[in-house]
Amino acid sequence: MNVKMKKKYILCAITSVAMCLLSFGIHILTRSEDRSLKVGFIFVGDEITPYTENFIKAQNHVVSVFGDKIECVTKYNVTEDQIELPLEELVNEKCDYIIAASYGYGPVVKDMASLHPEIEFCVPTGDNANDEPVLSNYHNCYGTIYQGRYICGVIAGEKLKKMIESKVISAEEAKVGYVAAFPFAEVISGYTAFYLGVQSVVPEATMLVKYTDTWSNYSLEKQVAVELIDEGCVVISQHSDTKGPAVACENSKRALPVYHVGYSQSMTDIAPTRSLVSCSVDYSYYFEQSINALLHGKKIEDCIDGKVYGQDAMAGIEKGWVRILDINYAILPENIDSTVKSVSSKIEKNDIAIFSGNFTGTAPFDSSNKIDLRTPFFENEKSSSPAFCYVLDDVIKILP
Repeated sequence: MNVKMKKKYILCAITSVAMCLLSFGIHILTRSEDRSLKVGFIFVGDEITPYTENFIKAQNHVVSVFGDKIECVTKYNVTEDQIELPLEELVNEKCDYIIAASYGYGPVVKDMASLHPEIEFCVPTGDNANDEPVLSNYHNCYGTIYQGRYICGVIAGEKLKKMIESKVISAEEAKVGYVAAFPFAEVISGYTAFYLGVQSVVPEATMLVKYTDTWSNYSLEKQVAVELIDEGCVVISQHSDTKGPAVACENSKRALPVYHVGYSQSMTDIAPTRSLVSCSVDYSYYFEQSINALLHGKKIEDCIDGKVYGQDAMAGIEKGWVRILDINYAILPENIDSTVKSVSSKIEKNDIAIFSGNFTGTAPFDSSNKIDLRTPFFENEKSSSPAFCYVLDDVIKILP
């Protein structure tokens, strides 16, 4: 074979290999573009409860973003002790990704993840993704909600300050109440951040907390709010799932008005004369980014625009994951917007150590476990799940 023929054969061989590689690349790209996901959702409530409605909004967001690339299957009103059957149903329905949106789902969902490595699982607000055994297909996420709680506390503090200046109440009557679900770190961290926001404006403020021992019970939450109002609270906030506390504030017949600060959803529609503001975690960012990762065959945590610790991801107001909802300008001081912007900016720049000050705290189940906030505590340093679990001595009282 002469040199000229050899060159022709080599050129043909190179061309053939190049065409094969191009064809393979197009095939892979087409497979990626054609990939779809079946996504299962498990909710502890339904659209009636603000907590679940907030998750439904995030679900609707990803449906609008991805269209027919995802198919959603949803289980509503699943209590934490009834998670196993709905979870098995979603597995049997061949879901590729299952999001179980309540803290108490965590242990059962992680056990299921260990049995089905082909399926991705996520428990928002959960705290066990990085516990042994660490599973590559099991994830947690949460917004750094203490930021929102603190800002809402500042807003409530500004209202109290105005009431004191107008002689509606005295400084000693600046008492806030909190309808709390459980004595968990997630809840304690939230009401502590809220109180510290209030106290930054009104140093004399104190807080009463009463637990409902349930995430979601409209009548009980409403009744607990009434009890706090009867104890003299001027502002009520909550870490519970329903609108009950807001309704209690709006319907209060007490001569002294009582105001409300909500969670997960704006409460101005049901408490237009009493709702000051609400805060929430916007899960649409994590849902969109995690689904997009799976559609492209990537690891979820590699595609999250936030802080990632192992199998856990978080972000705050700086990324839009934590939101302040519906400031009620009609019943708040005129300067409230500038105050909120200033505080939010300081939080984004890490110029405020929220869990700090001349306070000590005691763990609720171990009186020997104490903390001194003259040394600041930094929340969410190593996990998206809140870790602060101390009741501040003297200024926060737990009612039986």
